[in-house]
Amino acid sequence: QVQLVESGGGLVQTGGSLRLSCAASGSIFSINTMGWYRQAPGKQRELVASITSGGSTNYVDSVKGRFTISRDNAKNTVTLQMNSLKPEDTAVYYCNANGRKRSGFSFDSWGQGTQVTVSS
Repeated sequence: QVQLVESGGGLVQTGGSLRLSCAASGSIFSINTMGWYRQAPGKQRELVASITSGGSTNYVDSVKGRFTISRDNAKNTVTLQMNSLKPEDTAVYYCNANGRKRSGFSFDSWGQGTQVTVSS
């Protein structure tokens, strides 16, 4: 089993910054893509940013230029640096990772979620 543990959410004012971190552990052989999703009340979960094992990144248009995703392949961690936060960034943020376990089976795991609240 693969577990993802997130940290770093909280309350911040408009224009402020937060840094989310996620660590994957368990019977991991390799991780392909790691990413951050978010879900605001009454809305569907959406992909915020993702990063492949090779370092290719993808961002939703609304966060381009403000958020930066990075990962440490040796430590199986992914980080989301969020700058210039806006009230519309308020949501529960979830870490996601997919790859292959040592057993050879694939995995697609989620963290428990961390609340990010941006006050106006």
